[in-house]
Amino acid sequence: MDAAITLPNNMQKPISSNITQVVNHYSKRLLGFIRKRVGNEADAQDILQDVFYQFVGNTQPIEQLTAWLFRVARNRITDVQRKKKPLLIDDTFTATDDENDALGDWKNLLLDDSNNPETDYLRQLFWETLHNALNELPEEQKQVFVLNELEDIPYKQIAEITGASQSALLSRKRYAVLHLRKRLQTLKNELLTY
Repeated sequence: MDAAITLPNNMQKPISSNITQVVNHYSKRLLGFIRKRVGNEADAQDILQDVFYQFVGNTQPIEQLTAWLFRVARNRITDVQRKKKPLLIDDTFTATDDENDALGDWKNLLLDDSNNPETDYLRQLFWETLHNALNELPEEQKQVFVLNELEDIPYKQIAEITGASQSALLSRKRYAVLHLRKRLQTLKNELLTY
């Protein structure tokens, strides 16, 4: 029972050849499928590698190979998305490129108590940009962002209000935060160039 099972040399070549054929045939389609559902290229490549790793390690017969590969890809995408920490509003407002730039980070600007006309103007620009960016979002993304971040309502309660699952709400908020981060970074870049 402890003896290792070895394949005769004449059987190893066809298995290796079949695996290569499957990888060559499905790689492009699977990667396209994964890219549409994952935020970055590195994650997409990792998931594709995991799918083929699971295929190579599979010991059970596969009746419908295409369906099996796409199901494994979908499951891996779900696993990766569950493991990712949701983006926080602090991530949106925090400067990531240069902490010593003229603006500092948005959070410090918003919490600044000084009655400085320049700070008031920057604060006004921030809120206008945020408001406009929120209006550019699909209603579901805007709603979850406003309820969770601005009104401090927990996801569980938002799920009860909207009827959406908490994972759907996390995903919607993630897309909202990415959009808002991009728009606020654009504002910051415009202010720094003048």
